[in-house]
Amino acid sequence: MKSFKRSLFLLIIPLFAFTTMHKFYMSVTNVSYSEKYSSLQITSRIFIDDLETLLKTRYDIEANLATEDELEIAAIYLQKYFRQKFVIEINGKQMEYQFLGKKYDTDLAIFYLEVPDIDLSKVKSVAVQNKVLTDLYDEQQNLLHIKLNGSKKSFVLLKNNDKGMLKL
Repeated sequence: MKSFKRSLFLLIIPLFAFTTMHKFYMSVTNVSYSEKYSSLQITSRIFIDDLETLLKTRYDIEANLATEDELEIAAIYLQKYFRQKFVIEINGKQMEYQFLGKKYDTDLAIFYLEVPDIDLSKVKSVAVQNKVLTDLYDEQQNLLHIKLNGSKKSFVLLKNNDKGMLKL
C-alpha cells in the first residue's frame, strides 16, 4: 500500500507543474461611427491589474483603481499614456480625440473616447495604431474592431505590428 501511495504521488506531482496560471495580456477596442453625434465612438477594455502595473512602473504611483481610494491623478496619467500610445488617423491625418470617461466592470476598465465632427461621406480610410501596454508586456495583444458604413474589419495588433486600417 505504501508503494502504491508513493507511485500515485510521483504520478500526480508532474501534473501540478502545468497548473500554474499563465497571465493573458489583452485589450479590446471597438471603433464605430455614430450618426446621432457625427463622431467616431471608441471603447477600449483593458484589465485593471495591467493598468495598475503600468501606473506603478511608468509613473511610480499606487493608483488603487476601481476602489474608493483611487487617486484622481491616475486619470491624468492614463490619458497622457493613451495619447502617446493610441493614435487614430482619418484619410491619413492624425485626429484629436476626447476622453468622455471611464467605468469599471469586474476586472476591466472601460474607456470611452470620441473623435467629434466627422463627415462620414468624406472618410476614405480609418487607421488605428494601438501600442497600449506593448511597452510593458511583449505578449500584449490589442484586439481592434472597426465598423463603419457597413464595412467591418478586425485586427490583432502586436508590439511589432501595431496598426490596423479600414479602407472604405
